[in-house]
Order: sequence, then C-alpha cells, then structure tokens
Amino acid sequence: MTTKRVAVVAVGGNALIKEKGKQSVPDQFAAASETMGYIAGMIVEGWDVVVTHGNGPQVGFILRRSELSSHELHPVPLDYCGADTQGAIGYMFQQSLRNEFKKRGMKKHAVTVVTQCLVDKNDDAFKNPTKPIGSFLDESTAKARMAEGKHVMEDAGRGWREVVASPIPQEIIEAPAIKKLIEHDFTVIGVGGGGIPVIEDDAGDLVGTAAVIDKDFASSLLAREIKADLLLISTAVEKVAINFNKPNQKNLDRMTIAEAEQYIKEGHFAKGSMLPKVQAAILFLMAGGKQALITDPPNITNALNGKTGTWIVP
Repeated sequence: MTTKRVAVVAVGGNALIKEKGKQSVPDQFAAASETMGYIAGMIVEGWDVVVTHGNGPQVGFILRRSELSSHELHPVPLDYCGADTQGAIGYMFQQSLRNEFKKRGMKKHAVTVVTQCLVDKNDDAFKNPTKPIGSFLDESTAKARMAEGKHVMEDAGRGWREVVASPIPQEIIEAPAIKKLIEHDFTVIGVGGGGIPVIEDDAGDLVGTAAVIDKDFASSLLAREIKADLLLISTAVEKVAINFNKPNQKNLDRMTIAEAEQYIKEGHFAKGSMLPKVQAAILFLMAGGKQALITDPPNITNALNGKTGTWIVP
C-alpha cells in the first residue's frame, strides 16, 4: 500500500438522491451506501478521506414539514436545518462506511463532525440574497413573508420563493478537530451542506445566521486548512466539458489554472452547476494544493488511477 495521502471528497446531490421519484429515507440510504462503497475503494488505495456533502433537498424537506405543521409546531431556523441534516446524512454515511469496512475486512472507523463555517457578517451577499430555499409560494404568502422582513423573489415564472444570502466561507471552525481525527486514522464526514453558517457578534461570539454556503467552496477551504493533498469533487458527470451539450462538446482530461480561468472567461461553465466546482478547485490550487479532480462517484477509482475524470493542476 502507498503512503497515506489526505483527500477531501465533496460528494454532490446524486450521492443521496439519484432521481426525482426516489427521495424517501430508504432510497437515500441506498444511494449513500453505493457512494460510500466508492469512497471505501479510495481508502483501500491508500487515501485518508474527509467526505463533505450537499444537503439542499434535505433542508428543503425540513422547511416544507415546518410549513405544513406551522399551525402546531414552532418553525425551524435555517441554521438548525443545516445541523439536522448534517447529523442525519452523517449517520447514513458513517453507517454505510462501517458496513463497507466490515465487508472488506478493514479496521477503520468513520465519524461525523457537525461543522460550523464562519462567514463575514458584512459580506455583500447579505445585502443581495440570491439563493432560493423552501417551496414555491403564491403571491399573497410571498407578500406576507416580505412584510416579516424576509427576502422573496419570483423564480422563473414558477412562483415565488424565499431567498437567502450565499456568503463566502472564511473559516471552518472544526477544521482542527477534523485534522486530528484524520491523523488518528478516522474517516471523517464533515462540512455538510457547506457547514452551518455562523457569524461573530460584537463580543466575538459565534451566532448562527440564515444563509447557505456553497458546498464546493467550503470543501475547498477545508482542504486548504487541513493541507490536504487532493480536492476531489464528485458530481453527475465523468468529466468536465467545454461547449457542454453542444455538437462541438469537448471533454477535458486535464487543465491548468490558466486554462480553467480562460474557459470561465469564455463562459463555458454554468453558474449553479460546474462553475463553482472549477472555481473551488482553482482556489485550492492557488493556496498551494497539489491537484484537484472532478468526476462522478462510480469513476473515482479509475480517475485516481489516471484513466478518466478531469484533473486540474497548478
């Protein structure tokens, strides 16, 4: 076995929900189990792994339940939704990993760290919230929400939705704990959903805030803070492409920071899709990271062995 190397692996939404009709908890568990099989394969190859993940749909489910039960129960604030989903998804991942380790005869343990992520309370994102959360609203409900001081936007003719800020992550509060756990041979699940957004109040104490942090940016920040060797962003496609979905689509095996920045300038990567992934990889490399990789979960081992995926290098 090769010497130990540390990788932060950001798994996308398809790690839990593969298709629209399969969203129940057992469906999510089955998907989690499959994805963790690929992660275990990576660990066999000699990697120490921190798994990060998205939580958008799961937070949406909690908010919807909250809305439907509002005549009986208190609402759940957004930062608590983040904490709830980190615990629930962490449970699925750590149980799936434990079963996978047992199956493969590996003496490993997985642990979930409920993770806070510090953001700047003066971040411009708070003045201009853009991230839709929760279900679609009719106009009268939307106006009532606005009267309560919430930000609501009309969403592409489909109805109104509440929007919150998506500030830039500044510090992963639990990064030192995560680093220590890796050093002691644990596989860590952390920074779920980009971390629970917290700000510092005037006394310097942490306070939760209503925001959504981009999971790929937070994963990149964690990778920098723990000095990981690799940032691996797993998504729905095997490789990054330019001219995506056009007749002249070209899949990329490898790109440098300069090439990636040129493709961004030319508008090849969609805003809510591939763009933050490529930007997160660039940030990691510019801070001294060695390499970043983007691929889909089934191809993780093949990509690590240079057979597929898109490598991003300094």
